[in-house]
Parts: sequence; structure tokens; C-alpha cells
Amino acid sequence: MRIKRTAIVLALAGFLFGQDAAPPAQKKGGGRGPRAKPPGVSTPGVKREMSTITPAAVYSIPGTPDWQVTTAEAQWVSNGPKNTLHRMDPKTNESLAIEVGKRPCSGLAAGFGSVWVPLCGDRPNVENGAKPGLARVDTKTNRLVATIPVGVANSEGGIAASLDAVWLTTDIKGVLSRIDPATNKVAAEIEVAPGSVACVFADDAIWVSSPEKSVVTRVDAKTNKVTDTIPVGPKPRFITAGAGSVWTLNQGDGTVSRVDTKSRKLVTNVEAGIPGGGGEIAFGDGAVWATIPQIPITRIDPATNTVVKQWEGAGGDSIRVAFGSVWLSNLREQNVWRIDLKGM
Repeated sequence: MRIKRTAIVLALAGFLFGQDAAPPAQKKGGGRGPRAKPPGVSTPGVKREMSTITPAAVYSIPGTPDWQVTTAEAQWVSNGPKNTLHRMDPKTNESLAIEVGKRPCSGLAAGFGSVWVPLCGDRPNVENGAKPGLARVDTKTNRLVATIPVGVANSEGGIAASLDAVWLTTDIKGVLSRIDPATNKVAAEIEVAPGSVACVFADDAIWVSSPEKSVVTRVDAKTNKVTDTIPVGPKPRFITAGAGSVWTLNQGDGTVSRVDTKSRKLVTNVEAGIPGGGGEIAFGDGAVWATIPQIPITRIDPATNTVVKQWEGAGGDSIRVAFGSVWLSNLREQNVWRIDLKGM
């Protein structure tokens, strides 16, 4: 998801913002340069304007509010340029900033009484060897309690928590690391598809996306063994789980792939019309939700595998569903919207 720029801007000022190993078309939607408007879907009656939405709350997050995660009592969002993690209270609509380390990136995960925050550090190109670490924030004290010295494979990726471990891709060559929350140390390293960047836990397994190979790798969470490599749509980056499936947002053609977690096979590629860099995908309220700049909200019905609602306009970059609301990170607008689901 993160702040992305053209190669020219990177050469002049890349040390200020995160880049990944992908070509310019893959870069995160937070860049200031122009980008082609994604087509979206053409189904009659599906498209709407963001101007028709009135948020229940707007959290001002100066900087670039980006990755999100949900815990029992709060919603959390990272802020790379400010080196902070923000705790957003759904009851009071107040937010608290917590310093976590240099340039949080590549997702957030919740588990074991903590929020886990990958850090990309000073260097703009994590893939070239920077290994700044993984921050752990206690959700009761709202304090940084540990920084684990592991790498981050890609600044535009993801992290997951299973029942007894935290999982993070730590080498763009294809390494998934299993981190023991009891010791804050890497317990195992598993070879996965080259270019793997993001992961999610579902049905006793870790599912890992590789935009380089256009596959999802299944890793047994108990044995640490790769069991399946499943071809999906082109350049799958972001990944979520729900309705007995894992879902990938494919930056190559703007489809969303659905993989059944029991059969471990591709079910379908849902036409969503949201190609290009940036964005994210999440599951909640019985639906799949995707976001990219200029089409901030796309809702997919798992019962029909079709887009049923899609909002165009300003905003978007990360999305979650929690506390009866859609939470939308508006990276360029430097805020997070909490939108009441009943009004959508």
C-alpha cells in the first residue's frame, strides 16, 4: 500500500519514502504523480459517488495514514513519515499516536495482546538489504515493548498472526518467517514462491501472495511445510480471508481471485475493474471489500462472486470492517473515515 513514486522522484528523494521492487505501475497509490483512472465495473446500478457518503467520524492523521488492523477495543493505522502507530477509539472518536520506529510499512497484525508493525527504516529500498525490524506494541499500555531484528521482504506487503505465531515475509527471494511471540524470535524460515509479499491465516494455514509469480502459496501452520502453490490472477499482492476462501487483489488486471481453502483451488477471478498500484482488500460483514485510489470502496458479494456496489471519487488506500463500520484510510487526504455500515 505505501507511499510510491516514479523512478525519477525516487532517485532524487527516495530516502524520504518507501519503495518496493515493483516497476512504477505497481507502486502504492500514495504518490503525488498522475495515474490513469481505473475503469471500475460497468454493471448498471452498481457505481456510486464518494460524495454521497457521510462518515460517522473523521480521524485526522497528518502524514500518510496507511495500513490498518482491528483489536477488541480499537482500530489501528500506521503512519510511515511520522514513525507512528495510531490507536483510534470507536467510542470516543479520539486517536492516540505511538512512536514505533522508522517508517512502519508492509501491513499490521494483531495477536497475543499486541499490534505487530513491520518497519522499513531509513533506506528506501528494503529489498536491497535493510533489516530494521518488527515492532511490537502492547495494546493495554499502548507502548512499544519490543523490536525484533527481522527483515521486511517488501514495503508493500503484509503480515499475519495465527493461533501461536506471527508470520512475515522477510526476503523478497521467497522467505516466510515464523516468529514466536513468547520469545520474540524467529522460530522457522520457510521457502515460498519468489517475490512473495503478503500473507493471511485461514483454516490452519498461512496463505502467501506472490505478485512476481502470480500464485498463492499454502503453508501448513503446524508443520511449516508448503503444501500447495495455486495460480491466481496476474500480480496478486494484497490478500484476505473469509467465506471459506482466501481472496487476492490482483494489481495486474484489477480482478479479485477467490481460492477455496478446502479444495485449495481457484474458484473464480471476480471482475472488479481496479488494476494498478496501491490499495488493499479485507473481509467483513459477510462481504469482500477492496480499495484503490479513485475507486475507494468496492464491495463483492461472496454468494454471487460479483461486485454489488462500487464508490468512485477521492480517498482510499486501506480498508477494514469493524465495530459496525467501514474504516477507510484516505492516504492523500491524511485522515481515516469511519462509515456506518447501515448507511451503505
